[in-house]
Amino acid sequence: MSKGNVINVLLVEDEEFDVLRVKKTIEPFLDRINIADVVSDGNDAIDIINKNPSFFDVVIMDFNLSGGIMGDKLIQRIKEIDASIQIVVITKMTINITDYNFAHRLMKAGAFWYCTKYPGDIEEYIYQPTDFILSILNASEKSRIEKAWNNSNQKLIKNVEDILHQKRIIGESPSIQFLKQEIIKYSASDVNILISGPSGTGKELVAYNIHYNSSRKFENFITINCGSLPQELIESELFGYEKGSFTGADKRKLGLFEIAHNGTVFLDEVTELPLSAQVKLLRVIQDGELEKIGRTEKVKVNVRIIAATNRNIEEEVKAKRFREDLYYRLNVIYINVPDLKKRKTDIPILIDHFLTFYSQNMGKEKPQLSTKALEILNNYTWKGNVRELKNVVQRMLFVEAPVIDEQNTLRALGVISNENNFSDEFETFFKENELPLSSMENLLREKYFIYIRKNSTSDTEAAKRLGLAPSNYHRMAKGLGLK
Repeated sequence: MSKGNVINVLLVEDEEFDVLRVKKTIEPFLDRINIADVVSDGNDAIDIINKNPSFFDVVIMDFNLSGGIMGDKLIQRIKEIDASIQIVVITKMTINITDYNFAHRLMKAGAFWYCTKYPGDIEEYIYQPTDFILSILNASEKSRIEKAWNNSNQKLIKNVEDILHQKRIIGESPSIQFLKQEIIKYSASDVNILISGPSGTGKELVAYNIHYNSSRKFENFITINCGSLPQELIESELFGYEKGSFTGADKRKLGLFEIAHNGTVFLDEVTELPLSAQVKLLRVIQDGELEKIGRTEKVKVNVRIIAATNRNIEEEVKAKRFREDLYYRLNVIYINVPDLKKRKTDIPILIDHFLTFYSQNMGKEKPQLSTKALEILNNYTWKGNVRELKNVVQRMLFVEAPVIDEQNTLRALGVISNENNFSDEFETFFKENELPLSSMENLLREKYFIYIRKNSTSDTEAAKRLGLAPSNYHRMAKGLGLK
């Protein structure tokens, strides 16, 4: 509805006599209903609506006009311009008001309501005044609701577009082009997807893109790192529990699957799930039901599951660490994310993207890379894939120089010349990285974390080798920017 709760009406009528009758009918309600404009031709009506987007709430139109576009076509054109405009149709008495085919035709075209005119000898009013006014009031309310819904929907669409822009997959190599095509293709379906690929390749990024390109894009996208959940809390985190179901359960807890109802659950490192949780997950997939601790009735949920792993899941199945039936339920569609060494042409594109992004975030001028520096980065092994490359670019930006040279690049990579002996390497390293003790501790911890993770098959194994609980490992890795 327009400002001040006044309903702005466009009247489309080619007979002056009927224009006067409409105005006479509306006259007692001028504080609520404003005939903002009157035209006698359908083409003029289209022009006015085009020039005044979102201004009109209701169009009152004669079905049979003497010129221009008219009838069903005029209704359809108005709705194409602004679907929130509601249309009240007035017709001659020659139309039988019980003609359901005619009524269906109008509704299908997009009309809100229709009425017949009184015969010409009744000069003051048009149709039943009360019904006519009520139809305008109801039409305006529907218009207000639809405009509010459209505004909300546009904001949601904008939010989704922003997320897709932030989470876009960078690269133009054939393997990445193929991956992008797969994402669009599989987003149109609603089946479960299994994503594989080495650590740091962007499996979560792929899951984001699938969800936000799908019909579930306005619903929740819940990410769960199965390796970071403590074993004793996995089931309660995933499926929730009822108040009083165990000591300390002082209130009801929604599980992540309930929170994701009608949306998508992304199970990262899915092979880390214990067998007990795998059984319950299988039931969710098969029956759309989950079992909550302390509740006898099952809870219905509708979720799409995207799972990811950097392990050979088929080997996990053979070793009886992962249920075969669950594997087949998850692996309806299989997507492999290539590691960086298989898409080397994307390395300069990724470097430029991260340099631009993090320079802007840090409020710095974007530095240039020397030819030698770029050559070193292109030839580096990148065992940590895109995640490692991103971290290296961030470290390079701490160099206060307009051009990042070979030495700065090697320093960012943590590469120390093999020409010196062990002690000399450390002496050189400390000389070039003289920092307060706390900063040096963080630097060495980060390098050691990276070393252990590169040489482990999973986060769980890395946590074990570091003597950390999985949850503490995940928290510390995240704090170091490795997650």
